[in-house]
Amino acid sequence: MGWKTLDEMELLGKVVLTRVDINVPVEDGRVTDTTRIDRIVPTVKAILEAGGKPVLMAHFGRPKGKVVPEMSLEPLVPALQTAFGAPVAFAKDCVGLPAKQAVSDLADGTVLLLENTRFHAEEEANDPAFAASLAALGEVYVNDAFSAAHRAHASTEGIAHLLPSSAGRLMEAELKALEAALSTPERPVVAVVGGAKVSTKLDLLGNLVAKVDHVVIGGGMANTFLVAQGVEVGKSLAEHDMADTAREILAKANAEGCKVHLPTDVVVAREFKAGAASDVVAVQECPADAMILDAGPETVDHIGEVFEACRTLIWNGPLGAFEIEPFDKATMAAAAKAADLTEAGQLITVAGGGDTVAALNQAQVAERFTYISTAGGAFLEWMEGKELPGIAALSD
Repeated sequence: MGWKTLDEMELLGKVVLTRVDINVPVEDGRVTDTTRIDRIVPTVKAILEAGGKPVLMAHFGRPKGKVVPEMSLEPLVPALQTAFGAPVAFAKDCVGLPAKQAVSDLADGTVLLLENTRFHAEEEANDPAFAASLAALGEVYVNDAFSAAHRAHASTEGIAHLLPSSAGRLMEAELKALEAALSTPERPVVAVVGGAKVSTKLDLLGNLVAKVDHVVIGGGMANTFLVAQGVEVGKSLAEHDMADTAREILAKANAEGCKVHLPTDVVVAREFKAGAASDVVAVQECPADAMILDAGPETVDHIGEVFEACRTLIWNGPLGAFEIEPFDKATMAAAAKAADLTEAGQLITVAGGGDTVAALNQAQVAERFTYISTAGGAFLEWMEGKELPGIAALSD
């Protein structure tokens, strides 16, 4: 752990520039889901309690370096005040005179929100002068936006080299959970990797088979691996041109001593719609006019046995077309099994990625996992073994 925590920083009387992710859904000027706001509350309260003055930096949407009024952060102020239980002031810009004046006027016990950093093209370009302008506003830098840590932007990477820096509470929790899951895990380790395409998760699979003991492959990508083994998959979603790559991944897993688990039975249907007529068949018996849309009960039982034999689980991607019944059963059942083992103290469970979080929420088990990462791209790049610029900068 090369990065500092908030507890190691002197914050009393200091202006604390705090990078957060509050890219929340807004409709008719109101925040409709406060999840990301709720998760930064411990960091903001810790800074206030230590006598610091939190100045929040964040992006919102993709304004591409231009001022887009619909992407202003100002409508978030009421939701932030409710969450923090403290007054929140707003600066009409994140640099320059409006920002400097707002920081100068900031009273003790008050939080300041700066305008969307991406209203400046220099933010995403990680322009040194822009990073310096941000840094000039404060005395300490805190990064609490793991979800943006894979971006080398001025507010996530550049500024960290210019001020005493630390991870916020959310970032600290995320990094500790991820390090415990993949860097120094309790073994055996199983990774569940699902989703539509192998091509989007090549780096992920290549990294995981060298680091974990078991990989469970589900979703459409499992079909590609079945094709690679000569199995006919009918009209199923499969990347036939990736068969050689799938075989290479299987060979690497074998060489690394990692066992890959593919479906042995599947749920098939002739149409992809809610309530469609479906059958459970052995994986080699998919009809030519049908498509595989979920793993079957025998496969789910086997996955449960793998979970029982392991101490750590990392999950990214569903096992089937979980958005539509009845093709959600495998994902829901496996998620419930993982949650039960977690509560029994038998399994450490870390999950992340948009579809994964949605599936675990649908299964009503998210609260029962050890840790759920709301970071999409950053979580995936971490699983791929890539260095995240925002984390590396904190460690310098």
